[in-house]
This record gives sequence, C-alpha cells and structure tokens, in this order.
Amino acid sequence: MSENETIDFFSFGLNEDLLKGITAAGFKVPSEIQEKAIPVILSGADVVGQAHTGTGKTAAFGLPAMNNMDLDHGIEMLVVVPTRELAMQVSDEIFRLGKFAGVRTGTVFGGQSYSRQIKLINQGIHVLVATPGRLIDLLSNGRFDNFAPSIVVLDEADEMLDMGFLDDIKEIFNYLPEERQTLLFSATMPPPIRKLAEKILNDPINIKTNEEDDSTNQDIEQLYCVIEESEREDAVIRLMDTRTPEKAILFCRTRSEVDRLSNSLGARGFNAKGLHGDMEQAQRNRVMQGFRDSQIDILIATDVASRGLDVSDVTHVFNYHMPFDTKSYIHRVGRTGRAGKKGTAITLVTPREYNQMERIKRQSGANIQAHLVPSLKEMRMSQISRFSDQLRECEVSSEAVTMLDRMKYEMDIDELAARLATLLMQGQQQIEGPDRIGLSESQLKHVMKSGREGKNGRFKKRKRSFAKKRKSGDNKQ
Repeated sequence: MSENETIDFFSFGLNEDLLKGITAAGFKVPSEIQEKAIPVILSGADVVGQAHTGTGKTAAFGLPAMNNMDLDHGIEMLVVVPTRELAMQVSDEIFRLGKFAGVRTGTVFGGQSYSRQIKLINQGIHVLVATPGRLIDLLSNGRFDNFAPSIVVLDEADEMLDMGFLDDIKEIFNYLPEERQTLLFSATMPPPIRKLAEKILNDPINIKTNEEDDSTNQDIEQLYCVIEESEREDAVIRLMDTRTPEKAILFCRTRSEVDRLSNSLGARGFNAKGLHGDMEQAQRNRVMQGFRDSQIDILIATDVASRGLDVSDVTHVFNYHMPFDTKSYIHRVGRTGRAGKKGTAITLVTPREYNQMERIKRQSGANIQAHLVPSLKEMRMSQISRFSDQLRECEVSSEAVTMLDRMKYEMDIDELAARLATLLMQGQQQIEGPDRIGLSESQLKHVMKSGREGKNGRFKKRKRSFAKKRKSGDNKQ
C-alpha cells in the first residue's frame, strides 16, 4: 500500500456486522495501533503491543478478536485489566462495537456481589473483562462452567505491575488453556513485563507506536505555577476561572483533600464531584458515569482512584500538589489530550518543590513551561473580554429593539449601553480572592535561576506585604 493511500476500517476485511458497529460508534480512520495491530491479530498471531493509553487499544484488539470468534460456546475472549473502572470501560466499548454481531459481554471485579456476577457469566457471555483479584477468586473456587477462552488479553500490563498484580497474573495463566491467542498491551515495557511476555506468549509479533522517551503527549500544553503553600486553593480556583475547562480532573494526594475541595468548589458554583477509595462502589460508579456523560464537569480524584480512567474528552488536568514521581506525573497528564484532541495540564509548585519540578521535566522530556497565576485585574479584563464576545455573538430580538426605542428618549445611547452592560455584568460570577496569587514575574525568574528561593525569606516579605495590603483594604472586591 502506498504512503498516500488512505486506510479505513473497511480495508481490514472485518465482517459486515462489526463494520456496522464501527460506523455507529463514529469511527472513521484507524489510529496507529489499530492500523498495525488489527491485521496481525486477525492472522491469529500472539502480539506484544506498546502504545500509550487513549490511543484506541480496545478497538485494536477487540475488533479482530470478535471477528475471529465463533459466538456459539461460552466465553471466548478474556480481557484482564488493572481496575474496575477500566473493566467497565473496556466492556462497554467491546459491546458497543460488537452489538450488531450479537456479542455479549460481562465484567467481574471486587465490590460487587459474587452471585450476580456468576449468574451473568453462566447465562452466556462471549467476552469477559475482569480484574485480577476477583478473577482468581472465581477460578480457584471453580465458579466458572467450561472456562476455556481462546483469546486472552492483558491490557495496561505495566499498570498491573505497579499495583502489585504480577503474581496474580501468573496464577491466572495456570487456569487457561495452552492452545490460545495471547495479546499483551502496555504503555511501557519494564523488565518484569518483558519476562512475563516471554513466558506466556508464543513467538509474538511486537508492535510499537510510542518511543521510549515519548512519555508525554505533544498535544498537551503543560504548565506549572509557583505559589505559596497556603495559596493552593485560591490558585486552583483562579486558574479554573481563567481556563473555563469543559471537563477537568483535579488530582489530590489524600482522600480528605478530595472531600474538602469537592465541598469548596461546589460552594463556589463549580459542577465538581470527588472520587476516592473510601467511597462505596455504587457511589464511585455513579460519579464515574456522571463524569463520562458530562453531567459532572470537574472530577476531584486521588491517583489510586483514577487508575485506568479512560475518558477521551478531558480538556484540563490540574495537579493540586506535585506528583510524587515522574511516572505519576506522566500518568496524570495523560488523562487529557487523548484521541488526537488538545489538552492542558497545570501543576501547582511551591518554591521548595521547584527542583523536583525540574527533575520531572528532565526525566519525562516534557516541555513544561512556567506560568503566572492571573491577577485579579487580569481576571476582570478577561471577564470583560468574554462578555464582549458574548455580546457580539448575541442575536438581537424584536423585544430588545422595542425597549431600545422607548429608552432612547430618556437617556443618550452611550449611557443606555453602559447601564445595560452594568446590569448584565452584575449577573456574572464575582471573582474572589487576593489580587496576586503566586509569584510575580521577577520572583519567578529568581526561583528559576537559583532553585532555592523558598529558603531565603523573600517570600515571607511578599506574604507580609500582602497581609498589609489586605489589612488596609487594598484588595477588597
């Protein structure tokens, strides 16, 4: 095939029912991993696929696997994933693509009734998506009837390694038939995953769509703001007011922080909900579904709660605290800028954390730029600009023309326009907080030069200066 020839899903020779599902799902042009993996999996070969999360891996293995299935006896494909959230997402995606072919899917994971999951499975499904712990429980207790999947997929293998599931994975393969097609997908290939692949796969084809140092997506604008520790909440609210994200994830370190910020942002009018491990599973499911369906605009989550989260239309990621390491940073930032869309990631950093930010920049190879938190004056000017744009785009109604005809005899047109604008702007959300949050440009330059600004007292002077201004009323709204 020539370089100029366009590849589409019809080029793979998939059956007509799957093509209907692809069309209904709105898929048009295959992603790189889909283009490379689908023909190989259709051929029946084992595959090691290395691609970032959010590049279309589920369709890459799901479509050819479903095409090769008989759909006449029990579970034919097993997909093992690290988290319950990802299990639901993968199951939903496979069902969506395979519904016209009559493919039935099911999930098993912790936090749900054993009996209900077993009943669903034994009623007859073709694809089972499972987390390692619950799957081992069911297999070791002999709860499956005639369990012999011919296709086995390990998805997000490096995530399962990080979460301590490697021994569980090895045990699962003791229950699987030797005659099978095995597919392993992972964003990175650390040595334990390479050894696992050598053990469970038979002469696999290696497919790679990401370079080892391609750790962060080039479609993501990455910024950091240097602030005082006490300014975190004011800073993140100011940034959200400025950026007006359509759908955002705010990452926190602790569950209590998630709860506090969820209440705080909600009180300020943001459509925000929290997600952490102390929540009941049913509540977590409702929050996740609401976020996927855009009923929730801002998801406030811990790293653990967000593992395996795959939502393609997240526009912004905010790091309330510095991630603990480079891998955590890459994981968080990778929640946005997916499926070819643009995204923005903003990290809050204190002066003492600046060197850690520099280390993450070096290790990830990412272009993370310094950014100042907008001042109150800049926020107000931005609000006026947005309001002006809304006025230009607003269609004029006949009632407005009638009102204008009446009012122009009582005051001149400039005064009338100013009064109307004032009235309308009073209905706009009021911008709160101190005039300046975080460093000034000169202070930021000093931190970037020395990396030790937080130790020399300069910021204490700035805070005392702020305190004097606030006391004197200079920063009143």
